[in-house]
Amino acid sequence: MKKKDLKEYLDFKACQYETIDFIKNDPIQIPHRYQTKEDIEICALFVATIAWGNRSSIIKSGENLMKIWGDSPFEFIQNYESRRNTHFVHRTFNSVDFDFFCRSLKNIYTQGGLESAFDLKDTQNKNLMNRIINFRCQFLSTEHEKRSEKHLSNPSKNSACKRLIMFLRWMVRDSKNGVDFGLWKNISTDELYIPLDVHTGNIARKLNLIKRKQNDWKTNEELMCSIRKFDPNDPAKYDFALFGIGVNKEL
Repeated sequence: MKKKDLKEYLDFKACQYETIDFIKNDPIQIPHRYQTKEDIEICALFVATIAWGNRSSIIKSGENLMKIWGDSPFEFIQNYESRRNTHFVHRTFNSVDFDFFCRSLKNIYTQGGLESAFDLKDTQNKNLMNRIINFRCQFLSTEHEKRSEKHLSNPSKNSACKRLIMFLRWMVRDSKNGVDFGLWKNISTDELYIPLDVHTGNIARKLNLIKRKQNDWKTNEELMCSIRKFDPNDPAKYDFALFGIGVNKEL
């Protein structure tokens, strides 16, 4: 497919799938059940963190989190006292991890909040890798067991960081189509990447957007190098195109 034709195809698919109907079968519906910035971003971070497995099981686990939090995740975090007897399990994310996330978030909100944890100093190169590394260092500064670190992927170790990239898309991209939230203004949409997993990677390879066979950070960069040629200001919108094409088996 010629570059012009591929751009038109992906633009069409991105527009087709980024609609309010997307929410009803996607885990992003869980943070959409809250109204305030802090409630949404805390819920979104947890839901993105447990976003592996089939979507219905992720949604069910998200609803279990809501039962634990009550009306406000932010109020729950502010008043949190370590209690590892809170039962929560989704795949390998368990009550130990839940306790650590709650304690770390409580600490982060005393230092400016979750959005500021992704900010960078003026001397740092403002890109997504550095933002994730900065956030990860701050998050892990709270005492924790080693096992919990696997839930916060590290791009400096060539991890694709799919779930954190997805979380950032939710927070940063405009809410005009009713899917993403557009709550964070300190990160530009042109910095965003596409969450890379097996399905997105396979579709990208079929469309000759990437050649690397591994789904890692280097492949993220290869994909973004290709996709930014179609829309340098909002490349992450093509996540909807690649996801939709894949889930509907259009290729």
